[in-house]
Amino acid sequence: MRYTPLKMQPCYKKYLWGGGRLKTEYGKSDAPAITAESWELASHPDGASVVAGGEYTGKTIADLGRADKEGFWGSNCKMEQFPLMVKLIDAAKDLSIQVHPSDGTALLGEQGKAEMWYIMDCEPQAFIYFGFSRRISKEEFMERARDGTIGEALNRVPVKKGDVFYILPGTIHAIGAGIVIAEIQQNSNTTFRIYDFQRKDTDGKLRPLHLERAAEVVGYKPIIPQNCRANSNVVFPGFSMSEMFCCDYFQAHRIDVMEETTLRCDGSSFHHLLCVEGNGSICADRASWSFARGDSYFLPAALGEYKIQGKCRILLSRV
Repeated sequence: MRYTPLKMQPCYKKYLWGGGRLKTEYGKSDAPAITAESWELASHPDGASVVAGGEYTGKTIADLGRADKEGFWGSNCKMEQFPLMVKLIDAAKDLSIQVHPSDGTALLGEQGKAEMWYIMDCEPQAFIYFGFSRRISKEEFMERARDGTIGEALNRVPVKKGDVFYILPGTIHAIGAGIVIAEIQQNSNTTFRIYDFQRKDTDGKLRPLHLERAAEVVGYKPIIPQNCRANSNVVFPGFSMSEMFCCDYFQAHRIDVMEETTLRCDGSSFHHLLCVEGNGSICADRASWSFARGDSYFLPAALGEYKIQGKCRILLSRV
């Protein structure tokens, strides 16, 4: 079995709040003109990314796991389902106010969803909703969700490029208009919509809400969003590295390469690299693979040592 960096071809999602920036600014030339999400690393019934070139062209992450699970996914991946999903999100309009369950609160057929957001770019005055600003009761929650005043009880958090937020399951949240986000998350598409601004789908129907399930999984205690930001940054010759977040489900680092850095897939986990700024190349086994902003690579767990060269910012995720 040959292990090399594998460029990924994403699958695209056309939701009514999407925009055109992924196509025009982030290298997704094959995307629809209006694209809400680009699923860069995905192995899910609702969508899968595939290898874009080389001997594994067209193979999914699941295909690679069936061929050699430990070699491609790594020894940390004991589960049957691939554990991670990575997306680019273009919120041209406000997303719905929503919540995700945890593994513990999910019912049969649902999956827990913890997620991390990296703000790739945003318009002036852009903001997210992130948790309750004060304690409210279930009754008040339901009333405000129904009459459209739920935003008055939430933290409205201004954002800037480079910010990082970790959204725990049970945290009510929403991405505001004018933000492009890289999202690293559990491999789940379970979302309970709480309020959707009375928007209608392409058939002219109001999109469904999921208030009863949301009320069962949402955390009613207030939170302080600033406590969820990542700040650490360690500078080395030629690059710097910052741990954005580490939890039971994934690890995520930001790597700023000025010249070159050497990293290693040690067999325990794959690495997923997402370029969010600049361009460069991945070098391994006397070969190189180029990348630019918006490109995504899956590095097999058994790859061993590799280098990143260029001037770029990379988000590295693993389990």
